[in-house]
Amino acid sequence: MADTPQRLLRLLALLQTPKDWTGPELAGRLEVTVRTIRNDVERLRELGYPVHGLRGVTGGYRLGAGAALPPLLLDDDEAVAVAVGLRLGTGQGAVTGIEETSLRALAKLERMLPARLRRRVNSLRTYLVPLPGTGPTVDAGALTAMVAAARDHERLRFDYTGHDGTETNRDVEPHRLVHARGRWYLVAWDVGRADWRTFRADRIRLRIPNGPRFVLREDPGGDVADYVSRGLATAPWQLRARITVHAPAAVVRQKVPSVVSVEVVDENTCVITAGSDSPQFLVHYLVQLDADFEVTEPAELVEYVRKLARRFQRATP
Repeated sequence: MADTPQRLLRLLALLQTPKDWTGPELAGRLEVTVRTIRNDVERLRELGYPVHGLRGVTGGYRLGAGAALPPLLLDDDEAVAVAVGLRLGTGQGAVTGIEETSLRALAKLERMLPARLRRRVNSLRTYLVPLPGTGPTVDAGALTAMVAAARDHERLRFDYTGHDGTETNRDVEPHRLVHARGRWYLVAWDVGRADWRTFRADRIRLRIPNGPRFVLREDPGGDVADYVSRGLATAPWQLRARITVHAPAAVVRQKVPSVVSVEVVDENTCVITAGSDSPQFLVHYLVQLDADFEVTEPAELVEYVRKLARRFQRATP
């Protein structure tokens, strides 16, 4: 690869992958000598790219973080994914305070896209229609602070408003942030209670500074996503529905979220249990069933289903 600018771009693309590269590996990929690789690395450093040299038997290179953000290289699929994500996420998500920034980043990216990629982005944007979020929003700065504390293994201190409105002070070891059912949840080890807890991010008011560093723990239950799903299934919702469905449990499980409990009655009948703060949300589960069902509790849901039935009856000739 004799063209130096082209070789530098290819080298930069390799270094931006999440791995450590030895000099011989890079030389083999670019079909040059190890000495040429060393010279090219120096050129990248002069351009502001923080390429770190790794010591050891074989040595190597890794692209690290610098004082300023250098230009990034994205392949076609990565560029399309970023553009579509920015477009769909602007003003539609559960994170506030990033709308204008997202638009600026999107404008810069779309201006640089080749025509073939711009057509792909426009096609996806045309046929993917997001619905505005109806759940609570979380400030982007707060989410960033939580993620940074989890990354750096620093304790978080915050005031937390519980489901019943009770306010408590918490000192936790942040583990992961999970987005589910239109809300952000912080999974953390609660130091004061010596156990894992899941906190709604929109109910957290962070205190500064962060606490001391901690040693990272294993995922709760072996899987963070499953842990949050099971927690949501048993959360103290204001309403808890129990619905008999005249369909096999295996079929029903494919039509409802994992947080909904499905119990087998017989081969053609099952009972689902779901929680929510409103009967309107519980009705969403019923619509997905595409089967006969009987609502037994709570009374608020029974009455709401009757009201909907009367409304639908009036709507049909």
